[in-house]
Amino acid sequence: MAGSLHLPVVDLALPDLRAAAESIRQACVEHGFFYVTNHGVDRGLLEAVFAESKRFFDLPMEDKMALLRGANHRGYTPPYAEKLDASSQFVGDLKESFYIGPLDDGDMHNDVNQWPSEERLPSWKETMKLYFAAVLDTGTRILSLVALGLDLDADFFHKIGALKCPSTFLRLLHYPGEVHESDSGNYGASAHSDYGMITLLVTDGTPGLQICREKDRNPQLWEDVHHIDGALIINIGDLLERWTNCAFRSTLHRVVAIGKERYSVAFFLDPNPDTLVQCLESCCSEACPPRFPPIKRLKIVFKKGGAMYVSWISMSPLPLVSGGVHFLDHASSGSKQASIRAIPAAQFPIVPCSKSLCKSLLP
Repeated sequence: MAGSLHLPVVDLALPDLRAAAESIRQACVEHGFFYVTNHGVDRGLLEAVFAESKRFFDLPMEDKMALLRGANHRGYTPPYAEKLDASSQFVGDLKESFYIGPLDDGDMHNDVNQWPSEERLPSWKETMKLYFAAVLDTGTRILSLVALGLDLDADFFHKIGALKCPSTFLRLLHYPGEVHESDSGNYGASAHSDYGMITLLVTDGTPGLQICREKDRNPQLWEDVHHIDGALIINIGDLLERWTNCAFRSTLHRVVAIGKERYSVAFFLDPNPDTLVQCLESCCSEACPPRFPPIKRLKIVFKKGGAMYVSWISMSPLPLVSGGVHFLDHASSGSKQASIRAIPAAQFPIVPCSKSLCKSLLP
């Protein structure tokens, strides 16, 4: 049974930015999750996004499969297409989803978003565009407060170019209400941590989201994340955990099947892929030196069956698996299969590089 949990609530309308920043810092250290209120995303727009999301997922499967996610990582993923927890006995998670990237994705992809037919869903594209812009603005405001909480300038992430052309994705999610007997014990979304900087989540109020604050605890303790009407749920990803030298917590989370249909909308805000990510000086000391080497590019590669490879390219060749990444000493790049879950760096062993190992790890 899941335990009771009371996550911090941060009011983004507070005039005292330092107080808001300190609240966020404490939440990131202790929980890795928190709520934000007065975030600037119009309630009417939130309602419209959920209405349009439901209209899409109500379409016949044939229509949805016509927009199947391709090499550009945008479009529809059907139930069982992804498996967030590689140890799960099930073929895949119960959820279905739809990925939307920026309209102008310049350096990252030549392809553009896939959109449902305007004849079928006339307001769908415009609604998603409006929400994308609004939640991106909220996310950048939150990162300014994150920077202040780390004793950095509020515009730190802007100044280093992380937000010049950020890696952003909007993901609509639908969890089925009825679960077949063969799926008893399966999850809407199995246990995982997000790989990037921050995720901004809004739900329809249906329960199911749980977090596990202590990843190494055995048995794991899962706690329910309660719904706060109108609030966004924010969580920290593996990359920001790395950036802060593990001062901030990238927390395991999952969605349990409770026999009720559930909708949520997640926005992933990650830095410009060319951003240099190195442990922040404000998070390091003589007693706590940097735990990870600098990395410059985060690359996510999806494979058949929903598997995902997380690859970082280092600043220089390194011969060891270090910081959760396999650095190839003959290619100046590294990858480690993560089965769609980016496991925290400290959990990876250090092993020597070999061409056979590299070949097996490369996507």
